[in-house]
Amino acid sequence: MKKRTLFSLGMLILTFCPSINSYAQDSPKQDPPKPVFITMTTLHRNLDTDPKDWKATEKEYFDKVTSKNDLIIGSEILTHYYTGNSTEIIMVNVYKNWEDIEKAEAISDDLAKKAWPDEKARTAFFDKQRSYYSPYHSDEIYSSIETIGHKDFKASSKEPMIVYIRKSQMSMNPKGKGMKEYNEKTTLNNPFIKAYYPFRHAWGSDSRDFMEAYFYDSFADIEKSNQKQDELTKTAWPKEEDSKAFFDNLKLAFTGVHGDYIYHNLPEASK
Repeated sequence: MKKRTLFSLGMLILTFCPSINSYAQDSPKQDPPKPVFITMTTLHRNLDTDPKDWKATEKEYFDKVTSKNDLIIGSEILTHYYTGNSTEIIMVNVYKNWEDIEKAEAISDDLAKKAWPDEKARTAFFDKQRSYYSPYHSDEIYSSIETIGHKDFKASSKEPMIVYIRKSQMSMNPKGKGMKEYNEKTTLNNPFIKAYYPFRHAWGSDSRDFMEAYFYDSFADIEKSNQKQDELTKTAWPKEEDSKAFFDNLKLAFTGVHGDYIYHNLPEASK
């Protein structure tokens, strides 16, 4: 019994390029690190169900299946905080390579059978789990961008983190570059940003998608972080003409259109 089906990989006729655009490749002499792959399934909560029961059910599945699946190297459940839809729940899983996405699904099926060996009990559990969501969902797959810097998340408490996701559109302009330099001088030195993960489209509806996930201890830290970014930027580019030249060049990588989404994570189901 499968928890939820992402899609059938065998039926996809897929052409994608996990390599990074030139704006991110500031060190062409070195082979870039291999990207990991991130699946994001957006579900919608059934508001007639009990949130405590939902959390307990997802934690049980995480403890018995996801946490034991070695091909899933990272996992988060993100719930609405400040987004356009209060029913949103995003299931995030991370894999070392594309092939592991499908392999991990088979392993999860086996782990589920071991966790609930009685078929009736297993069916009852997954029926209950499905009852917390509407039938509608959407799937996207992204590849990480290791070449422009990242900051790994290290949990310091069991309290939910604030996860801010910025979704930008890439312009595909090869002249736009500088993200690596910007992150090294600002984002990675910002103490309010507890984790930072940049990733881009691999499979989905829009090949221009460029996402950045920021982890914060609190909502107030977002504003503090923005102020710190301004300070770090002025320190890195103290001369106005140098700053203008750098950011004019960086802007060429993007269309200027972006969206902002803020979620809570579920620490009990974080890997």
